[in-house]
Amino acid sequence: RREQARLRASVLEEDTEPWQKEPQFSGLHRVGGVDLSYSKEDESRACASLVVLSYPDLEVLYQDCRMVPITAPYVAGFLAFREVPVLVEAVQRLQQEEPQLQPQVLLVDGNGLLHPREFGIACHLGVLTDLPCIGVAKNLLHVDGLVRDELHKEQVRSLQRSGEAFPLTGASGKVLGMVLRSHSNSSRPLYVSVGHRVSLGTAVALVRACCRFRVPEPIRQ
Repeated sequence: RREQARLRASVLEEDTEPWQKEPQFSGLHRVGGVDLSYSKEDESRACASLVVLSYPDLEVLYQDCRMVPITAPYVAGFLAFREVPVLVEAVQRLQQEEPQLQPQVLLVDGNGLLHPREFGIACHLGVLTDLPCIGVAKNLLHVDGLVRDELHKEQVRSLQRSGEAFPLTGASGKVLGMVLRSHSNSSRPLYVSVGHRVSLGTAVALVRACCRFRVPEPIRQ
């Protein structure tokens, strides 16, 4: 908790890059995606993946997928301590081997500020790599009074078209993220939250622009 609080102080919840302020993100050329998939036979082994896509074409420019040992146990609210070290290593390998392909933003399969201490894996990875990061989760994390109750389900059902969204406002009054219908063919939404060096509005707009299907292409790849 102390480490999360210390690093949380470094999170920037606003746009810091010129491309974020340009129409259609015209200065954005490379979008990264990271994910960890655990072996079904052995929870201590996982495939750590980093993919970089061109933007706006969403063509694969770089991919790094490798099996890695996972030594830290899973503890709710502290997932980043289990997963971030190997993802940081993947980013560092890219920076050393193909620096010209460094992503200008990372989409992270997980949460950012939508977290019990407002410091999910997207924030953690963002602060440690100093890259703009966006949290993209497939399920709602129950924090700050947010629950997947009938009211929430009704709000989700009200999202009729691709790109429609509504804010996730916690009991504290803070907006922790947005619920986004990312594709017209899927009624299951995404939960988008700020990781680092990006505003929530920019995060939602970029995730929306990266979706050919329900899950944004950098993470899906």
